[in-house]
Parts: sequence; structure tokens; C-alpha cells
Amino acid sequence: MESNIIIECGNIKLEGALQKNTSQNAVIISHPHPLYGGNMDNSVVMTIAASFFEKGVTTLRFNFRGTGNSTGMFDNGNGEQEDIRAAMSWLKEKGYQKIYLAGYSFGARVNARVVSKGCDIEDHIMVSPPVEFISFDDIEKMPSTGLIVTGANDDIAPSDLIQKHINRWKIIPRYEIIENCDHFYSDCLDRLKRILIDYLS
Repeated sequence: MESNIIIECGNIKLEGALQKNTSQNAVIISHPHPLYGGNMDNSVVMTIAASFFEKGVTTLRFNFRGTGNSTGMFDNGNGEQEDIRAAMSWLKEKGYQKIYLAGYSFGARVNARVVSKGCDIEDHIMVSPPVEFISFDDIEKMPSTGLIVTGANDDIAPSDLIQKHINRWKIIPRYEIIENCDHFYSDCLDRLKRILIDYLS
């Protein structure tokens, strides 16, 4: 059962959903762009959460500032980084030792900025980082990144441009390109889940 939680980030209150599992490992899952309808109930976010939960990890989904019942206003990916850090602090205060960051689309971009600046995480997973839609050129390093997934038909997160960034970051993550899959994972959520389950195994 998921429980509704509130995470405080300065004077902002973020609504979240926590599903406790048996281990002291937890994942924070960041949602797609709120100005285009993205929130913590997005189907890709839910699929990522289900995959982690199946492998024994506690899951935390939450709405960025200004989304859903979270207070504050959209901040173009800047204040949203503080939202991620507040979620990490919240989990650590609850005793979770190892924290994973997983993000989809805009959420992957926000996570990437947090990771590039340095943070204490177990692993970093990007699903369809929107490299064609938002520039990633300001991100010079991407430590702790173990898995990147995109669709072969994803024009917002095109596989060739993602590969150029992987080369530039000098990292060797597992890199999965799902055939006949677009940015929204239409009819591809089961394949995404299989990749995540296999990776976490």
C-alpha cells in the first residue's frame, strides 16, 4: 500500500506517495514536464515504481513544486533540483541507506543536474532524457549513471544524440534502445519494465 506523504522544501510543501518495501533501499522517481501534463501519476513513472518495488526497493513518487497539490510554482528545472534534494533528505531521515534516482523525460533532466553537481546516491537511471527538447550541454559529468533507456522512435530523446552525450561524459552505462517505441512508451511499458527488472536483478 502506498501512503501519502508531505515533503517540506523550504516554505514549499511537496505531495508524494511512498510505498514501503522490505529493504533499506529506496528510489526517488521524477516525473515529466508539468507544463505538458506531467505528474507523479504518469504511466512511465508508475512503471518505474512498480519495477523497483518488485525488486524489493521502497519507492517515492512526488510532484514537483506547482504540480498537483504541491505548493509553489514551476521553476524551469531550477527549484525542482531542490525538490529532489529535499526528497533525498526526507528518505535519509527515515533511515534509508541507499538511494536511487530515476527520472523520465523532464524528470531525467532535473535528476541529471542534481547528479552532475554531486550527490550521495547508489545509482542513477535515465528514461528518455529529453536531449532534443532541452539542452544537456551544460552537464559536463554524469557519475553514478548505470542505465539509460530510450525509444528508437523517440524524437524528444533521440538515441544518436544521447549516445553523443554518453561519449562526452566518458561513462559506460547500460544503454537500451527499445524498437518501435516513442517518447510516451505507447504499447511499450511492458518492455520498459522488463529492462528495469533485468537491470535491477
